Amino acid sequence: MPMVPFETLPDASRLWVFGVERPLDESERQSFLDAVDQFLATWAAHGVPLTCGRDWRRERFLLVAVDQASEPPSGCSIDAMVGVLKDLERRLRVRVLDNTPVWFLADGQVRRTSRPEFRRLAEEGVVDPDTVVFDNTVTHLTDVRQGRWDGPARESWHQKAFFKNTEASRPA
Repeated sequence: MPMVPFETLPDASRLWVFGVERPLDESERQSFLDAVDQFLATWAAHGVPLTCGRDWRRERFLLVAVDQASEPPSGCSIDAMVGVLKDLERRLRVRVLDNTPVWFLADGQVRRTSRPEFRRLAEEGVVDPDTVVFDNTVTHLTDVRQGRWDGPARESWHQKAFFKNTEASRPA
């Protein structure tokens, strides 16, 4: 039984965060998560089952984590997960593997936009260092648990990339 409840995985677990391009309707969401669960239930590295789990957050983010202490994922096992997600992208006509957009909250809704568009929004003051952003580049479960996945832009790489000239980025 390699798939376990997500919350039981240790902090040091390797993490992948995938943002789904658009909200999925109920049947799409169920199909998406069923396919992910089916894969994770049999996910293995070099024939050894991986102790893993997944979470679905804010109706847009798939988080997959592996307890590396039990068995670390291999390149081939990671490729297999990516293959499943590519298949789901084709079937559902939705992007999942694109890690170039900026994800943020606006009016309580998760938004996805290009980096140039987010820069424009920052220049216009529509978003600022207090805007909640999602850092899908985090790589360990502890990052999520300690608030480094979602939080104000000033506390992530977004600060240097988009708000260089704000008070928050100036030395005290």
